[in-house]
Amino acid sequence: MNKLNNIVPDLFDAAITEQKMGIPTISHPPRILMLYGSVRERSYSRLATEEAGRLLTAMGAEVRIFNPSGLPLPDDAPESHPKVMELRELVRWSEGMVWCSPERHGAMTGIMKAQIDWIPLSEGAVRPSQGKTLAVMQVCGGSQSFNTVNQMRVLGRWMRMITIPNQSSVAKAWQEFDDDGRMKPSSYYDRIVDVMEELMKFTLLTRANAAYLVDRYSERKESAEELSRRVNQSKI
Repeated sequence: MNKLNNIVPDLFDAAITEQKMGIPTISHPPRILMLYGSVRERSYSRLATEEAGRLLTAMGAEVRIFNPSGLPLPDDAPESHPKVMELRELVRWSEGMVWCSPERHGAMTGIMKAQIDWIPLSEGAVRPSQGKTLAVMQVCGGSQSFNTVNQMRVLGRWMRMITIPNQSSVAKAWQEFDDDGRMKPSSYYDRIVDVMEELMKFTLLTRANAAYLVDRYSERKESAEELSRRVNQSKI
């Protein structure tokens, strides 16, 4: 009754053991890439991102923030465009990410989506985003909403990222920052602290085992060349 007649035995990951899930010590701090979705002079998604970056740095992370200004529309420039190359190199460097977008017309901004769309689904047979942790945040001009973080969660799962349970949504963001761009004390600020703490914990727990955690039996059955052809988006 326990026979698995459809399994290729040599490719089946059994038994899954504690040894396979070991967490070795890594010498460098967790590498976190932060993306935000507005290029306004006073961008509240940028200010929230910078505040979260300060928290992550204090927690021991190495943080880099990508400035989306000058990034072309997806497919409207070659992959050799300097801003595209900069973004992709940061994605490769990172072990975790924070995405923070304003909500516009009930959704994430085009600026936010363009950054995500420039992250390739595959480089050879590897997804550059695969196995990296992700925290999602949004800022709202009015009452609190979760449309944008919900959308970004869908994208994070699609890109095979480990999207953490907690999230942040800052209502009436224009009230929450002082003239110097620093976030005022509030329950919204405390939530961002919670989210960054959780991101650090998940990143520390998973980064050494990211490739193993998202390794799939079905993909082990394919050659790298076959997988590359299957996920190639150039004709879509």
